This record gives sequence, structure tokens and C-alpha cells, in this order.
Amino acid sequence: MTSAGPTAPSSKREEFEEEALVHLDALYGQGLRLTGGDEGRAEDLVQDTMLRAWRSWDTYETGTNCRAWLMTILRNIFINDFRRQKSRPDPVDFDDVEERPVWGQLKEEDPSGEFFDRIIDDEVVDAIQDLDDEFRVTLVLSDVDGLSYQEISEQLGIPEGTVKSRLYRARRRLQNELYEYARSMGYLRSEEDDD
Repeated sequence: MTSAGPTAPSSKREEFEEEALVHLDALYGQGLRLTGGDEGRAEDLVQDTMLRAWRSWDTYETGTNCRAWLMTILRNIFINDFRRQKSRPDPVDFDDVEERPVWGQLKEEDPSGEFFDRIIDDEVVDAIQDLDDEFRVTLVLSDVDGLSYQEISEQLGIPEGTVKSRLYRARRRLQNELYEYARSMGYLRSEEDDD
């Protein structure tokens, strides 16, 4: 008489390896974006995510979107850590930042902020990673993960107005940081184009 007990852990392990472990690179990439490029923190975040996923594997429905499930776990771990570390964010004086309105200089109309989606490369990634934590996290959750203001508000435990403000300020900083780069890449019209 054989027992089903000894084969269950092996089956669970095989299932976990096939469904979850294949997403390690994607999780690490997201961890890097959320932590501002901090490899150690990103690795810890992935490790914590996989540990929590393993412990909760019985709740995962086999065949559903495992990558999305893991990304949600990773994001929740990061946000919970972020809340603990940043119970009160440092004030930032944005009046010192020179505003360069680029929307009128775009070669194409793009009022919804999709402009930055088209030019994501190392220069942009570096500029995003240089943002302060509260702005980078909000920007990544919105523009990379595609979460709504309400979802970000709920995840970070802040009012929607604060989410909108942080996104505005993060995008404004990116605008200023990437202005010359965007011109050199031809994303913005130069004064010569107007003649």
C-alpha cells in the first residue's frame, strides 16, 4: 500500500519550478526598477518573493498567470518595506527645479504621458533610478506596471492626490533631466525645425 504523501511535495516542487522559477529574470528586473538599481536589495526582494510564493503555492491556481501573481507578491513586499522605512517622507523643494515644458516641442501630439514610454533606454533608466524613492516607486507603479491612481493609492497607503502630485513631480524631474538627451535623439523639435 503506497501513500500519496511522499509524492505530493515532489509534485509541488516540480510544479513550482515549472511555473514560478522561469520568471526569476523578470522579477529581478522589476526589483531593480523599484529599488533604483540597487542589486542587493533587488536580489533580496526576489528571494523574499520566491519564499513567500513557495509558502503560498497551495493558493496559486495552476495554469493562471503565474508571472502576474509573482509580480504582485514582489510589489507588495517592496511596498510594505517602503512603508516601514518611509513612514514620513523627506520634504522636497521643487521650486528649485527649473521647468522646461517640452510638450509643445514634441514632434507628435502626446498629451497622456506616453512620450517617455517610447524612449526607454539606459539614459532614461538611469534618470528614473536617480529619483527619490517615493517618486520612483510611484512612477514605476504607474508607468511601468500600469496601475491606476486608485490602485497606487491603496498599495502605498497615500491619498490619490498625493499619487498625482508625485507622478507630476517625477515626470517633471525626468523632463528636466532628459531634455537635452531628448533633443539630441530627435524626440523634440529644435528651434531650426520651427523655421
